[in-house]
Amino acid sequence: MSRYERWNDLLSLLASRGRLSVEEAAAELTVSTATIRRDFDQLAQQQMLTRTRGGAVAHTVTYDLPLRYKSARRASEKQRIAAAAAELVQPGAVIGVNGGTTTTELARALATRADLHAENGSPAITIVTNALNIANELVVRPHVKIVLTGGVALPQSYELVGPLANGVFDQVTLDIAFLGVSGLDVERGATCHNEDEASINRQMAIRAERVVVAADSSKLGERAFAKICGVGEIDILVTDASADTRSFEEAGVKVVHA
Repeated sequence: MSRYERWNDLLSLLASRGRLSVEEAAAELTVSTATIRRDFDQLAQQQMLTRTRGGAVAHTVTYDLPLRYKSARRASEKQRIAAAAAELVQPGAVIGVNGGTTTTELARALATRADLHAENGSPAITIVTNALNIANELVVRPHVKIVLTGGVALPQSYELVGPLANGVFDQVTLDIAFLGVSGLDVERGATCHNEDEASINRQMAIRAERVVVAADSSKLGERAFAKICGVGEIDILVTDASADTRSFEEAGVKVVHA
C-alpha cells in the first residue's frame, strides 16, 4: 500500500468514525504504530485532521476527500472506464469535462489517442472544463484546444465554480458532456457533494447534445447532497464490468461496460 493509499484509507476511517486511536488505525491498515503516528502528523500539518493525544479526530471543515487523495481508489477500474469513454469522442468534437478522478483519467486517455493527433498540429478536439488540473495537463497538448471557465477554485476538487464559471456555458454548445459524479441512482439521478459543483455540472449537461456519466460501480445506487440531473437526462453510462446496471438500462440509459 502506497502512502497516498494509506492516507486515503485513514481519512475515510476518520470520516466514518470521527475519531481514531493510533492503535486502531494500525490494526485496521496492518502497519506499525510508528507509521500511523507519522501519517497523522503529516496529515495534521496539511490540516486534513486534528491531532490528539494518542490519535486523531476528523477535521471539522472537510466535506469530502481532496482529489489528490482519492486518485488511488479503484484506479484500474477508472482507467478502463476512461479509455472506453474516450472512444466515444470523434475528431472535431467539442466536449465538456467536469472535475474528478475518473474524468481526469478520461482527459489523459484523450491526450494519448493517436488518431486525435492532427498532422498539421492544429487542435483535433475542443475541451471545455472547469477543472484546473485537467486544463493544466492538457494545455501543452497541441491537438487539444482548452477552454477553461472562470470562477472560484475549490481546493477539494480543483474545480472552478460560481457565476463566472456558469456564464461560460451560456456562450457555447457541446457535442458531449462527460460528468464524473459522487452518486448515481435511478430515482435521484446524478449527484455530487457540493451545490456549486452541481450547478455548473448541470449547465454543462444542458448545453450538450449527449450526456455521458463516467462512474465506477461504487457510485451506483449512491446519492450525495446536490443533484446534477435526472437519469432521464443521461444518454450513456460508462462503468466497470462488475456493475449491476439493469435498473439504469430499464430507465433507458445506454450502458457501456469497461
